[in-house]
Amino acid sequence: MSQVTVRSVVYQLDGQPFEGRLAFDAEHKGARPGLLMAPNWMGVSAGAEEIAKSVAAKGYVVLIADVYGQAVRPQNADQAGAAMMPLKDDRALLRKRMQAAFEQLQKQGEAAVDTSKLAVFGFCFGGCCALDLARTGVPVKAAVSFHGTLDSPNPADAKNIKGSVLVLHGAADPLVPKEQLPAFEDEMNAANVDWQLLSYGGAVHSFTDPHANVPGKMMYDAKTAKRAFKSMHDLLDEVFKD
Repeated sequence: MSQVTVRSVVYQLDGQPFEGRLAFDAEHKGARPGLLMAPNWMGVSAGAEEIAKSVAAKGYVVLIADVYGQAVRPQNADQAGAAMMPLKDDRALLRKRMQAAFEQLQKQGEAAVDTSKLAVFGFCFGGCCALDLARTGVPVKAAVSFHGTLDSPNPADAKNIKGSVLVLHGAADPLVPKEQLPAFEDEMNAANVDWQLLSYGGAVHSFTDPHANVPGKMMYDAKTAKRAFKSMHDLLDEVFKD
């Protein structure tokens, strides 16, 4: 049984300290595919670490991106919203912070990463982050969004996407405006991206979060979460195969 280790990764961007979390099997000596994980609006948290550990146990090196900065660790929804909205409104800054984390995944010295096998995934706000990183043209084989928003201030950026895109969406999610779905499809098609959008009947926002418990709005759905993670792992197996 693999023993997943979690380490802090501290780095600087524009004179500001950021601190992500790296999850990996310390017993494994060779290089493994690297995944950048964008957490939900609560940022780097214990819940995010649990997800990163479960994914790392499948044979990956996973870095949780810190897009808020080392000093910002939201403790409630109000604080999370206050941290998130400036980045939602300034996609250039959001992308810059995601790119910095992506660079750290590749160059950190704790666990060897196969830089020919890189991907990004994220949850809720993190889904938006994952797609926006892919739109910058970084060399990811896949970008995966779990119950994330899909809008882009510049849809033409999709032409930069290098890998496959997978969107895992709750069909009853009230927090992802329905008009974003056809707009996303148009964006991907116009750029000739290899994309999939899986819509899960009855699922609302945050369906992968065991702590989500706002009926009709944000609710954990164990069956849907299992299906969604399986879809991500199936895609990663496909794009990373030698």
